[in-house]
Amino acid sequence: MKPKIVVLSAPSGGGKTTIAKAAQDRYPDRFGFSVSATTRRPRVGEQDGEAYYFLSRDAFQKRAKMGDFLEHAEYAGELYGTLKSEVEKVLQSGRHVLLDIEVEGARQVRAKYPDQHSVLIFILPSDPRVLLERLLNRKSESPAEIKQRLDRAKYELRQATAFDRWIRNDDLDQAVEDVVKAEEEGGAFRRTLPQDLNWLKDYGSKLQVEAQRVYDELHQQKG
Repeated sequence: MKPKIVVLSAPSGGGKTTIAKAAQDRYPDRFGFSVSATTRRPRVGEQDGEAYYFLSRDAFQKRAKMGDFLEHAEYAGELYGTLKSEVEKVLQSGRHVLLDIEVEGARQVRAKYPDQHSVLIFILPSDPRVLLERLLNRKSESPAEIKQRLDRAKYELRQATAFDRWIRNDDLDQAVEDVVKAEEEGGAFRRTLPQDLNWLKDYGSKLQVEAQRVYDELHQQKG
């Protein structure tokens, strides 16, 4: 088994972090998780060095200038990045690297690790209402932040066609097995067309309708 970079990307609420953790827990000899760095504040219960390394903006930017990141991007006003040292540590252990990153970061990874060395996976729950419910259930975000994430989700959905696989995250066990299967098959496009493209197009239309409903509700709350 030659270790690869396995990228999981999803809109906020898509479940990529949960899937990454579950895959690592169930297959510790197969997958190693790369701890990302971020400038955002820790959420309740988060510890530095577990899900993220929490850095000041100045410290993050200094490390970026030094070339310490495999990829980095700004998301919702905060910086996120994957440390090269974390990736190399996992690869040298003989395991695949699981990266839980944004779509811009996924593009940067693919530029440095072609499809024989990486697999890009885009994750969505089958119903956009589920995506919105997960996002709205996060009590840590203000109405303005929720709107920003909804706008971002629509943008990210338009980037999904650049990914090798689309996984529907309705059942955690199945989603983890789908990640394992994608890793075994390797990179390059392996989607069912045109069914998947039609599903994605329909998803975008439904997400737009549901997002508008949320916008209206947030506007009423503000008023």
